[in-house]
Amino acid sequence: MAYPAIKSAVDILGKQNVYFCVFASNRPILDVLNIIPPENIIEIRHHNLITFSKDIFKLAVLSRKKQIDTVIDMELFSRSSAIISYLTGAKNRIGYHRFTSELPYRGNLMTHRMLYNPYLHVTVAYKTLVKAAFVHSIDEPLLKENFEAEEYNIPGFIPKKEDILKVESLINKQSSRIYVILNPNAGDLIPLRKWDIKNFIELVKLINQKYPASMIVITGTEEEKKYASEIIQSVESENIIDLTGRTSFEELMALYTICDVLITNDSGPGHFSTLTKIHKIILFGPETPVLYGPVGASVHVIYKKLACSPCVNAMNHRFSPCKNNVCMQNITTAEVFETLVNILLK
Repeated sequence: MAYPAIKSAVDILGKQNVYFCVFASNRPILDVLNIIPPENIIEIRHHNLITFSKDIFKLAVLSRKKQIDTVIDMELFSRSSAIISYLTGAKNRIGYHRFTSELPYRGNLMTHRMLYNPYLHVTVAYKTLVKAAFVHSIDEPLLKENFEAEEYNIPGFIPKKEDILKVESLINKQSSRIYVILNPNAGDLIPLRKWDIKNFIELVKLINQKYPASMIVITGTEEEKKYASEIIQSVESENIIDLTGRTSFEELMALYTICDVLITNDSGPGHFSTLTKIHKIILFGPETPVLYGPVGASVHVIYKKLACSPCVNAMNHRFSPCKNNVCMQNITTAEVFETLVNILLK
């Protein structure tokens, strides 16, 4: 979703003059986008306080050495990113400020203070941050310019031949078969986004009944293997494969290029899979697709629009009081299965 904003900066300044600071665990998606030079990607390790502090110190030194004059904070209301932006020493610091709103406080560390607009899709919001860096007069709150939503051309992912060969071998790829990928976890950061594992089990059974020759592929990190194991043990089918923890990021992207449909909770795979032509069925609940819907083609969103949703947002640091995610419970397996069938009929 940040790609259009990064490309905007690159178009104005040239890719050699654009840097991107990112957590080391999130770097692979930047490498896949291939929009700025690898040496301009600054990694921050966050596994412990010592390495995190060292990398922040290196960033502060590098920003002065490279004479970086402008920093754009693409976090909404993170306090740490505001502090890091200030520590770079850049004379122009663009980011969100709460002004008179009841939003999370994070000091007054920005020189170009943006007003957070909860009605803008985050892709548009990111691009306005970049545009604000080039305004001549700072008339708060920024940005006092018309900014219409537009169609964004997201780059297509081109897999390496060796990655294709590997994933084809892992799933026993056959041209006559239907391949459906399941991503049953939404990450432990926001567990409210999870669709119950029992629903995934029921969905697999429905798929096997209607498409007995299909292959179900479960993906995720090594830590998410427990979800895959529970599904596999419950359905007792030969047409299901556990690939959790068995692929690199680029191999996972290659897998998307050779499979038919991805079914996932609202999480990373729903977004970076848009670099491929795979059909994506994405289940939204405590967050809204109005602001965070994936940008790209072949996206099929299921969202129940409860009066309390979204309860996870920029206003509450993504901490919701909810203990009962009815927004996800109301998404039925029949509804997801019907969406899948309609896709496969096309």
